[in-house]
Amino acid sequence: MKFETKATIALACSALLWSTGGLFIKLVDWNSVSIAGSRSFIASFVLLVHLKKPKPDFSRPQIAAAFSSACAMIFYVLANKMTTAANTILLQYTAPVYVAILAWIILKEKPTFDNWIALFIIMSGMVLFFSEKLSTGNMYGNIIAVFSGLALAFFTVFMRMQKGKSSYESFYLAHIITFLISIPFIIRSSFPDTSGWLGIFALGIFQTGFASLLFAYGIKYIPALKAVFIMTLEPILNPLWVFIFTGEAPGIYAIIGGIIIISAVLFTTAYSSQRKRIIQKKKGGAYETGRKSSTT
Repeated sequence: MKFETKATIALACSALLWSTGGLFIKLVDWNSVSIAGSRSFIASFVLLVHLKKPKPDFSRPQIAAAFSSACAMIFYVLANKMTTAANTILLQYTAPVYVAILAWIILKEKPTFDNWIALFIIMSGMVLFFSEKLSTGNMYGNIIAVFSGLALAFFTVFMRMQKGKSSYESFYLAHIITFLISIPFIIRSSFPDTSGWLGIFALGIFQTGFASLLFAYGIKYIPALKAVFIMTLEPILNPLWVFIFTGEAPGIYAIIGGIIIISAVLFTTAYSSQRKRIIQKKKGGAYETGRKSSTT
C-alpha cells in the first residue's frame, strides 16, 4: 500500500475519532475549557508513549503549529459556550478556504481547478448540512468560531510545512500549552463524577490522543488542502454517533449535505491520485524515451 493511501486512511480515521467528541463530552459535567485542558493532558501521555523521548526542535513551523492547534481547541470550546454547536462547527470548517490561500502562499501548493470545484461543493454541502440548526447566535461566539477555523487552517499549513520531521512533537507541545491555559479553570471548578472522568479519559486517549498520532502521520504525505478536505468528514460523522447511541435522527437536509460532502471528498481524493499516476507515467515515458535516444 502506497504512503499516500495509508496517509489518506490515517486522516480519515483521525476525523472519525475526532467526531466522537460531542458524544463523550455529554458524559462530562464540567466547564468546556477544563474539559479541553484535561483531555489534552491525557493526550500528551499518549504521545509521550509513542515518542518515548520527545525531541522538539522548537523551529518556527513547530512552535507556530503548536500554538495554532492550542488556539483552535480553546477557541472551539469557547465558541460552543457562546453560540450554537451548529454555528461553531460550520464556522470552524470554513478552514478549507483559508488553507487553500495559505498553502498557496506559504507552501507553494497551488490549488488545482478540481480543488476549487471540490472546495465549493464541500462548503455548499456544509451549509446544507447545518441549515436546519443554524441561527444568528451570539455575535462574539460566531467571531470566535471563525478564529477557530483560521487557527485550524494555520495549524494544518504549519504541520504540512514540517514534512513530518517533528509533527508528533508539535501535537505534544500543543496539548501541553492547552493544559497550561486550562489550569486556572480547573482549579476554580469542582471535579466531575465517575462517569465524567470516564468521558475525559475516552476523550484524552481516543478522541484526542490517537487522533493526534494519526493526523501527524497522515499530514506528512498529503497536501494541506486535501488533508483539510478529508477532515471535513468530522462534523458530518458527529451526528452519526448521536443517532446510533441516542436515536436522534438527522434531518433530510443534513443527510443530503452529508452525501454531498462525502462524495466531494471521495472524488477529489480519487481524482488527485489518478492525476498523480498519469503524471508519473508521463515522466516514466519521457525517461524511457530519453534513454533510447541517448543510446542511439
